[in-house]
Amino acid sequence: MDISDLSLKLVALKKRRKGFLVSSYNQTEIKPGVIEKGVIQNESAFVEVIKESCKNVTGKKLATTYVIASLPEEKSFLQIIQMPSMSEKELATAVVFEAENYIPLPVSEVYLDYNIINRAKDHLDVLIVAMPKKIVNSYFDCLKKAGLTPLALEIESEAITRALVKSKTEASVVLVDFGKTSTVFVVYAGGSIQFTCSIPVSSDQLTIAISKALGVTMEKAEKLKQKYDPAHKKDEYTTQIAEALEPVLENLVAQVKKYIDYYQQHAYHEYSPSHQGLQSVLLCGGGANLKGLPEFLSQNLKIPVALGDISDYIPSKKDAEHLNQHLTTALGVALRGANAL
Repeated sequence: MDISDLSLKLVALKKRRKGFLVSSYNQTEIKPGVIEKGVIQNESAFVEVIKESCKNVTGKKLATTYVIASLPEEKSFLQIIQMPSMSEKELATAVVFEAENYIPLPVSEVYLDYNIINRAKDHLDVLIVAMPKKIVNSYFDCLKKAGLTPLALEIESEAITRALVKSKTEASVVLVDFGKTSTVFVVYAGGSIQFTCSIPVSSDQLTIAISKALGVTMEKAEKLKQKYDPAHKKDEYTTQIAEALEPVLENLVAQVKKYIDYYQQHAYHEYSPSHQGLQSVLLCGGGANLKGLPEFLSQNLKIPVALGDISDYIPSKKDAEHLNQHLTTALGVALRGANAL
């Protein structure tokens, strides 16, 4: 399950000879106010959304209650730290004390996980991930109240990476999940996530801009956004749409560029000395379906930009065209369970 403020996306996988295929899926809207900025405000309403989503899937009826779900990126803390070379047993204790220097909450108030991403001659590079216990517990409790059995909860960036990065190579790529209410920015390099953040730019901002510029409802603006194609001949109507979208897209470029520059100038010099620079950008999320967006970003970022592709997991070509960007995070969390089989 991919859970955000305004939607719940569900993917179930079935095993095939060379991997897995999507057997069931669903996309369910969540009313505004039920979840705000990743925090569940109305648990009973959210439980009903989960039940409804599981009951009305497209494809095969769900045959399991086991679930892995995403946690809000904006509430997580992710950092690469350096530790002296030591045994696994020693690290399990030492990393807790070291993490206190990087997490803006007492360690007693978070769930902490870590993974060794590089073993150098004299030190270890360790990726630590922390999430407030209150946030994790609230999601866990709601899933259980909906009749499900949570096996694991993880932050969105881990799921996105699992779905889009085909193999753990030395390739360095930026993953951008352009979602309805926010954008998740991830740097993957050297076989691991190196840096993440939540960007305050969203696909809904594009819809709002069109609605205001043309004086139409949000529903009508959303349809216009989906039909808009900058490659088509311009008329007064499409020109108005383009002008409405421009400030939001320019802000997206500025935000992505800011974090790319930060990573290039700071993070990888410290933790990835052999890193040769970021090579490309992969887009996912519903907002990534805006026509011409990869070309626009590539031109402004001066780096190749393409749409992430999960179509190999979707058996129907027609479904793949519609779902390819929307189900990336949900597929990523499902693959965590599938790969454990």
